[in-house]
Amino acid sequence: MQHTLQLSLAPEIALDEDNFRRFVIQKLRLRESDAPFIRKTRQSIDARSRQVKINVQAEVYVGETPPPLAGTRIVYPDVSKRPQALIVGCGPAGMFAALRLIELGIKPVLFERGKDVRTRRRDLAAINKEHHVNPESNYCFGEGGAGTYSDGKLYTRSNKRGDIRRVLEIFVAHSASEQILIDTHPHIGTNKLPVVVSEMRESILNAGGEIHFDTKVTDLVIRDNRITGVVTNHYDEHTGLGVILATGHSARDIYEMLHAKNVLIESKSFAMGVRIEHPQNTIDKIQYHCEVDRGPYLPAASYSLVTQTHYKGAQRGVFSFCMCPGGFIVPAATASGEVVVNGMSPSRRDSPYANSGMVVTIEDADLVPYREFGPMAGLQLQRELEQAACKLAGATQTAPAQLALDFVKGRTSAQLRDTSYQPGLQSVDLYDVLPAHIAFPLRDALSDFGRKIRGYLSGDAQLIGVESRTSSPVRIPRERDTCEHPEIKGLFPCGEGAGYAGGIMSAAMDGERCAEQLAKLYARALA
Repeated sequence: MQHTLQLSLAPEIALDEDNFRRFVIQKLRLRESDAPFIRKTRQSIDARSRQVKINVQAEVYVGETPPPLAGTRIVYPDVSKRPQALIVGCGPAGMFAALRLIELGIKPVLFERGKDVRTRRRDLAAINKEHHVNPESNYCFGEGGAGTYSDGKLYTRSNKRGDIRRVLEIFVAHSASEQILIDTHPHIGTNKLPVVVSEMRESILNAGGEIHFDTKVTDLVIRDNRITGVVTNHYDEHTGLGVILATGHSARDIYEMLHAKNVLIESKSFAMGVRIEHPQNTIDKIQYHCEVDRGPYLPAASYSLVTQTHYKGAQRGVFSFCMCPGGFIVPAATASGEVVVNGMSPSRRDSPYANSGMVVTIEDADLVPYREFGPMAGLQLQRELEQAACKLAGATQTAPAQLALDFVKGRTSAQLRDTSYQPGLQSVDLYDVLPAHIAFPLRDALSDFGRKIRGYLSGDAQLIGVESRTSSPVRIPRERDTCEHPEIKGLFPCGEGAGYAGGIMSAAMDGERCAEQLAKLYARALA
């Protein structure tokens, strides 16, 4: 016998395993001796009223064996002797492309400029403790890409790009918790992602694929408008059926290489700004309407904010980005002489801090002074902002910061608050860092949020700069149906770096799609 329940419960019932089980048994008038199998299949928080509720969908089985929650069971065949395709980048787009190629009977060969996920940790420690940036191994470059040591959020609105459930179940098959199949806003956590990434690597290698770490692609082999292979920093050439370019949004040398080879690239919209950090308790009080704290059951609260401001007579969107409840701000620079910040959260989201990007859309008019850089005008604007942040904060990985209220009132902060940002903060007037087309819309947006949300613009909120890598300012064009570059046959621009994704999930789905199109277009080579 099977029952399906739709429930709206208090947190102390829904989020306590024993209490939830007792509630369901009583509601269905069962007995514990019936040995019911009870599991949640969907869970979300409703904090719109002062009494926070948890919406739960659950299945109950009595006297029968339940089907597995994760239905995807993939057996990866041996492709060691099959024709190969090349993948540049071992982030979520590259790894999911590799796994999909294996399913389709193609051997993937991945090139990753950074290190494997475990070795990479030493370079992250060096950034935090010694302010030393390894340009090939950092929070952006290395196995698993930027997502591995950022946050691990798996929520996406890109449900038309691929099978979201399939991607989640592949993560579960590689040791992610089944909870990501249940939560409306699933999240693995930066402390658990390295294990997941390592297991995905083993699946690729066990099936006969190859992964080359510390190997940077330095050139593309193009003949008669057809890509035939890549050249690496080891001066060797690799050939394949096609090349999936999944380098991530910080591989600026790839854009420069493409531009130098007259491969078509384009500028695209993006956003830049700062990270805003609050005590997590402040956000909990705002979102959960609690007097003291959120209590023992509710998770750290998150938020999503957006508003429209005006600058020089034109509208400017300002919005929160990659909100990290119970998280940390981390140094995401990929070269010395620049300061870039990003956010991450561990799986338990138990840090006493909450942070979020707070960014302003960049308009075409902002790039007019950089016209000489062509499609890479946005990259130059990024560089200047990151270098200014580094210089004004002391030319290390110390980040420029200002209390949010002081920023709005136009005064330098005499004293900053405690922070999760390990390299440390330097009090700076952020108007000296941010160009006017970012600073003034940001000021107006913070004022707006402060009026609408009591406590958001508090004396404990501080701004930390700069959040400049929200997305790539460059797009590598491709055909809509085939995912193939319009001028270079066999080249498949993929993921965030190519301008077609905005997070782990959308990048993973895009990787699968590019793999499928590569196989479809060049299947005749497999005969």
